[in-house]
Amino acid sequence: MTTPTLRVSNLEASYGQIDVLRGLNFEVGEGEVVVVLGANGSGKTTTLRSICNMPIVDSSGTIEVDGVDVSNADTGSIVARGLAHVPQGRGTFPELSTYDNLMIGAYVRKDRKAIEEDITRWFDMFPVLKERRNQTAGSLSGGEQQMLAVSRALMSRPKLLLLDEPSLGLAPIIIENLFDTFSRLNSEEGVTMLIVEQNANLALNIADRGYVLEAGEIALAGDAEKLKNDPAVQEAYLGA
Repeated sequence: MTTPTLRVSNLEASYGQIDVLRGLNFEVGEGEVVVVLGANGSGKTTTLRSICNMPIVDSSGTIEVDGVDVSNADTGSIVARGLAHVPQGRGTFPELSTYDNLMIGAYVRKDRKAIEEDITRWFDMFPVLKERRNQTAGSLSGGEQQMLAVSRALMSRPKLLLLDEPSLGLAPIIIENLFDTFSRLNSEEGVTMLIVEQNANLALNIADRGYVLEAGEIALAGDAEKLKNDPAVQEAYLGA
């Protein structure tokens, strides 16, 4: 049996005295797109923060990347192990240029020539960023900032890209184009993704599998097509 890129076992998390996650178990296989659905407050963002061992979250359980336990590793070591996190709200460095933001994404690497090649690669994927290479990130539109955040994360050549609510605050046409790009990144570049998202319809259209969180627990899991046809998912997330 192939070792999954990410395996999460008995993940629990809290903010102080407030329990958020209650014993989550899930995995993401190499080359998969897996989506985590759920209403506000269900624990989606906390799940990604816990995987990256961000200090704002008190968490326990086991996080394995390619079979290696990284549960007690610091966030920087987890990034070096092959995870890249695109946080909710983009999280670009607004005073720095588009180009400099991409360079920061490659801080764990030393291969300068390959870094420049990757910048060219993502400029080709997102042509508008090439046009804006010398503009500050804060001057970009919301959609352009999201493209930059994704490209910056990809500069570390991650094994797994974690995306937290990538559609948040964007116009419908920008969201559709962005998810088309995610699909291309997966099919053409082989990028493995774990996407936390409220826009269930778009997310399930590009996903292989999905999980539905309710009150910090996995309420449903299955193939994307199965979840799209589940009456409970249709009623709660697809407007059926």
